[in-house]
Amino acid sequence: MTEDPFVVHRSLLFTVAYEMLGSSADAEDVLQESWLRWADVDRAQVRDPRAYLVRTVTRQALNRLRTLSRSREEYVGEWLPEPLLTSPDVAEDIEFAENVSIAMLTVLETLGPTERAVFVLREVFEVPYGEIAEAVGKSAAAVRQIARRAREHVAARRPRVPVSRSEQQAVVERFLAALRTGRLQELLDVMAPDVVLIADGGGLAGAARAPIHGAALVASMLALPGRAVSAVWLNGAPAGRIEIDGRVAAVSLVVEDGKVTRIHAIANPRKLTRLDEPAELAR
Repeated sequence: MTEDPFVVHRSLLFTVAYEMLGSSADAEDVLQESWLRWADVDRAQVRDPRAYLVRTVTRQALNRLRTLSRSREEYVGEWLPEPLLTSPDVAEDIEFAENVSIAMLTVLETLGPTERAVFVLREVFEVPYGEIAEAVGKSAAAVRQIARRAREHVAARRPRVPVSRSEQQAVVERFLAALRTGRLQELLDVMAPDVVLIADGGGLAGAARAPIHGAALVASMLALPGRAVSAVWLNGAPAGRIEIDGRVAAVSLVVEDGKVTRIHAIANPRKLTRLDEPAELAR
């Protein structure tokens, strides 16, 4: 008996949903809804199960995304994607690792639901335009135009200069070492002057409700002793896990020209449930 295609492609389907939603909990809900629909399908009529399932998941994720966009407008403070613990192997596929990074998912939040779906399917998973058109209910010509606009939008907001994995890891290690000591000057030395700190507490954990700009201000907020700081891999990139007084936060960094230019700190406990077991991401 052959394994069910849904099971075979589950990691891919989860990744599609997560890329579109930025939340593993919502991605799992989408997979559950998609599985129920798949269970009612006459498999003999499905010529390409993988493509069919990707379309199904995309449609369900689009429905969920349109609903979530309203609730996120009422979110307390800044909204950041849910971080996923990943193995270092994910970083071996450099393009894929960049596309699942916290920084990229944050950029994708600035796209509309359809634009995000088209960008994800085309740029991350290389789905043909015709199949994307079926998934989002547009013509192939319209999808090509949407894809072009989405690429331009993302290109204008993603990090300007990509860095090597070794440089990223070296800078992250310096930053985490500075956090451990709590020394102000060490933090200043590793951050760009115009660094930005974006924190997500969701109203459930202490966090700044607006971005903090400038190395001096950011360093003064972070230069606190008594934290347990450990290195982890989040969303295909080296990152940090911080514990203080029983509270946990995940820290993801954007590195440019050997300095930290952006800090994403997720402290909302509802978004930190996937930090103990690596997520299986695939494309």
